[in-house]
Parts: sequence; C-alpha cells; structure tokens
Amino acid sequence: MAGGQQIIDVALRPEHAGWRLDRALADSIPTLSRERLKALVQSGALERNGALFRDPSLKVHGGEAFRLSVPEPAPAHNEAQDIPLTIVFEDEHLLVVDKPAGLVVHPAAGNADGTLVNALLHHCGGGLSGIGGVARPGIVHRIDKDTSGLLVVAKTDVAHEGLARQFAAHSINRRYLAVVAGVPTEAEGIVDAPLARSATDRKKIAIVRGDRGKRAVTHWRRLKNWRDAALVECRLETGRTHQVRVHMASIGHPLLGDPVYGRSGKRLKDVLNRLGFKRQALHAAVLGFTHPVTKVRLSFESAVPEDMQELFTALGV
Repeated sequence: MAGGQQIIDVALRPEHAGWRLDRALADSIPTLSRERLKALVQSGALERNGALFRDPSLKVHGGEAFRLSVPEPAPAHNEAQDIPLTIVFEDEHLLVVDKPAGLVVHPAAGNADGTLVNALLHHCGGGLSGIGGVARPGIVHRIDKDTSGLLVVAKTDVAHEGLARQFAAHSINRRYLAVVAGVPTEAEGIVDAPLARSATDRKKIAIVRGDRGKRAVTHWRRLKNWRDAALVECRLETGRTHQVRVHMASIGHPLLGDPVYGRSGKRLKDVLNRLGFKRQALHAAVLGFTHPVTKVRLSFESAVPEDMQELFTALGV
C-alpha cells in the first residue's frame, strides 16, 4: 500500500493474446471483478512503462506487464446488525457460514440492510477483509438470496487473496443439491456453456457465445428420481452467477420453484403450492478448500434444510 493506494503488478500470460484488456486483467487478478477493473482502467489507474492505458476494450498481445493502482477501500459504512448466524468454522483468518434461504449476502439495491454482511459486521466487530469494498467486506463469493448452504468469508486481506486465487484456479470443492423438473435420461453429464447477462433482460443470465461470456462448467449426476422430478448433485468447476439454475434449465431440467428460469407440470406446481415452497430448490451442501494461511485442507457439509426435506417427501407421495 503506497499513498493510500495498493499497487498490483500484473503479468499477463501468453494465452491471454487476443483478449480484451479488462477480461485479461480479471483473469489475472481474481480479487477484483471485471467491472471494477474496467472502471479502474478508465480512471487512469493502469500503466505500463509510464504510459497510461484507459481503454478496457483494447486487445492484448499476451505476456505484457502492467502496474495497477487500486485506491484503499473506504471504511465500511454498513450497519452492524445482530442477526443470528450458523457458523460451522471460525478462526482469526476466516469463517464458514451455513446461510439460510431468504438471507441476502451483501447490501444492494432493494436490500440496504438485514444482509449477511450486516450480521458478519456485528459478529466480527467490523473485522472483515476490505478487498471486497465498502458494500462487500469479507465476501469472497456469494450464493443467491433464496439458495441455502455454505459459504466462506475472509476476515483478513491475506485470507481473501488466498481464497480468491483458489476460486480462480477452480480448486474449491463446491457441490450443490438441486431438485429439478423431469428425470434426466442419463445418470450424469457435463454442461460447458459460457454465461453472461442477458441482452434482453438484465435481471437474467443467459448462455452466450464469443468473448462476451465467461466460461462456466457444471458437472451433474442424478442421485434420486421420483415420477416427474429428480434430485441431482451439481459440482461447480466454475462459479458464475445463476450457473446451476441456467445450466440445468438449458438441458431441459430447470430447478423446482425457480421464479426466473423454472417451469414444471401441473402436479409439480400443485406440490409446490401445497407446501408453500417459493424458492429455487437449491442447497450448497459441500464446501472444501485449502486454508489460505495454515495450508490445511478443510471440508464442510451442510444438512438438507427442512423445507427441501419436506419437498422430497411430497414428491414421493
């Protein structure tokens, strides 16, 4: 950190040749989002041999070395709130939380407070990594509001950077349980399809072609089937927004209860209505990673929540 700024030296790899500058930087600096990097580049924060680069769409040759100046994060202004948390692991570097469905991970439009971040600030006394910025202190990854299950939170910048590198290298073990409409004919499969914001509906994610999308890979296998639905395990090779939801819908098996990508027959709709099940049937059941400081491999499992257990029972009737 120099003069209120963090200086990051970035060495692009040869395989980045032909990529947009902001995309290559995002691939090289996993702690910063592509949108954040785009804004930094446009502000004049990127230089090479004394020359500024302000065009995030510039095509790179691969192998270039850049220097990026990142302003020191402003102090978090989120309010600490005493919201109950289920913590399955904690030390001075990080903690693992079992998030209930319905809890938003970080403040955003429409959810200014009452989030996991507000709860974490209360629990940790404000001691969370600042790399995520003002709105997202400590947040290395996220799961949707209406998805339940495990996520890891960084208390220190060292832990944040170490975890982000593992997410970028796809070495985090993330396994989700999902209830899907219909029964897949195959026992298992892989969906390898890039994702990006939909060009027609910015609230949705869509499968796209070309360099507009980010590579997304989901490995799935059928664990149990009912008459017109199935329980599948999805192992994420990458972790994109709405990845499981979009990928499973793309092969004709959308998640039950999904308000955005879901569709199902009359019996399944009746089951969901009878139970009052109003979320996507998705649970982050397994999370494994190497502790970024102690280097010990950690693995955690979360039991299927009660509402999904009730769904299992109803589908079998």
